[in-house]
Amino acid sequence: MNSNHSVRIIGPGRAGGALVSALAQVGWTVALPIRHGESVEAAARDVDLLLIATPDGAIAEIASSITPVPTTVVAHLSGARGLDVLASHPLRAAIHPLTSMPTATVGAERLARGAWFALDANSQDAMALLESLVASLGGRSFVVNDEHRATYHAAAAIASNHVVALLGSAERIAASAGVPIEAYLELVRATIDNIEDLGVIDALTGPVARGDWETVARHREAIDPSELKLYDALVEAAQRVVESRTADTDSTSDANPRTDS
Repeated sequence: MNSNHSVRIIGPGRAGGALVSALAQVGWTVALPIRHGESVEAAARDVDLLLIATPDGAIAEIASSITPVPTTVVAHLSGARGLDVLASHPLRAAIHPLTSMPTATVGAERLARGAWFALDANSQDAMALLESLVASLGGRSFVVNDEHRATYHAAAAIASNHVVALLGSAERIAASAGVPIEAYLELVRATIDNIEDLGVIDALTGPVARGDWETVARHREAIDPSELKLYDALVEAAQRVVESRTADTDSTSDANPRTDS
């Protein structure tokens, strides 16, 4: 999808570099980026969209150093920060690509394949520009306002960063049995597929889902004590999923009472 829009990035690192690279591939005009240590005063001139892709703690200071331009949308890429950090600019927005971008190159490839984006803006014009960006990349979006940004981003961290931490534990425990982590990765992929196809509640399998507490006890005896805190927390989390399944079943039964004739 071609576009006549123009964009400049402040902080062309992994996320910022990935986004502008992906936009360039679909016809956006990409102005010269502004890197660390360079003046940002005139950054909003002569572009439709200015993206601030600095660490979260620097966004407000950077934004306040930019001379406002009435027709330029100034947006940040933070998942956790709201529009308040851009207060000096008339057109304010936030756009957070909900995908993992370990490098700018890999990130651009994933964004070009279509991704989810969390959006917010203080005006219809600013939101329309963000929606045009998402459409250019063949992506999908939803709106998350200031009140819910931190909650939304916490869920993103759990879904991505905490999965890595979880598999770190799996890798250590598997290694103690002489099994490489690679042997478990297809299981992980199949589980993600199950969640996509069935939803979280119905995708849960294993001893907690079956109520097999004897096996859970055997796990606890076998694994290194340093892994028990995480294991126990995950057993408790799995039990909450089971309880959700039971509650959902009860709710369905109540909504569709049995009638005997």
